[in-house]
Amino acid sequence: MVSVRKVIPWRGDLRVRLGTWCYRTGLLGPLRQVRGWRIRDLRILAYHRVLTLADPELFEFDLEVVSASAERFREQMLLLRRKFHPISLGEVVRRIEAGQPMPRNAVAVTFDDGYDDNYRVAFPILRELGVPATFFVSTGHVDDGLPFAYDWLAHMVLRSTEPRLQLPEVGLDVRLPARRDLRRKLVENLLDRLKSLDDAAQAALITGLEKAWNMPRDRVVADCRPMGWSQLREMHQAGFEIGSHGVTHRMLAKLPQEELEWELFESHRVLERELGSAPSLLSYPVGGDRAFDARVIQASRAAGYRLACSYISGTNPDPAVNRYALYRLPVERQMGPGWFAAMVSLPGLMAYPTARRTGASAGES
Repeated sequence: MVSVRKVIPWRGDLRVRLGTWCYRTGLLGPLRQVRGWRIRDLRILAYHRVLTLADPELFEFDLEVVSASAERFREQMLLLRRKFHPISLGEVVRRIEAGQPMPRNAVAVTFDDGYDDNYRVAFPILRELGVPATFFVSTGHVDDGLPFAYDWLAHMVLRSTEPRLQLPEVGLDVRLPARRDLRRKLVENLLDRLKSLDDAAQAALITGLEKAWNMPRDRVVADCRPMGWSQLREMHQAGFEIGSHGVTHRMLAKLPQEELEWELFESHRVLERELGSAPSLLSYPVGGDRAFDARVIQASRAAGYRLACSYISGTNPDPAVNRYALYRLPVERQMGPGWFAAMVSLPGLMAYPTARRTGASAGES
């Protein structure tokens, strides 16, 4: 799921205006070329869902994980093909291990969580345009087809007819607003607070609310379901990379050692069994600096992964240094063509910042 951002509003508006102006005036191209001559870094785009919603307000799950509509995603991939050097993460691993530099303007495309619209919407576009991509999936959700716990929590808050949301574990006791947009803001606040708890407390809070509100997460839901193994095998056979996102999408740094290792080793084992080849790529669930640490990185190496992605915003000047904590650039639903082009062209100026939560270095390898 999306790691909550804290963006200063006026700075966000300034980035959008400046990036869009550079795009519309044609200045972005020369700036991109100059940057490409000076800096040879790896940019990794982070997507979740690609969906065209007729009325976003009627969508009963978290809008924050919808990265783009189908039309906008196609535009974005066309831009990458024309102006950048799309690269697979597998190629990144090979270059790191051979001591070779990244190509100029190298950009990798990644998807977290493995929603079925990745197969229905994104995969055909990527295949048609010849843009490589990596899909990180949580194997337990592929097996059971159920929504992620965080998704279900958002769904409950959006749908509930209860008058109040009372969760003393995270310091919330508020009236549930009637307006859907206000409930979405409440969901964002709730998820941010939830991720400060340890894993057991997170699970207890969500299951407790399911019982209190009689909204059990016990069925497949069309608007929020993961891909199935047959879909993943088709994508894998078409040359797309399938990586691990754990088994149950839990924040790895908040797990006891035995459970942490199980999430990493078991997802590796299941992916190898189902797809016929051992996975080498990993994305930490949630992915902010509260979600992984040196202990998680060590366990990831031991499980056989050769590269891992965080959800911390930034680019990677030398991916060999932080190959187990690679930064990415989140793609958001509100991004128009100009803002997207500017973010990928000039990520240091145009990308979202990421709130630091722990003070720990996320770049340790």
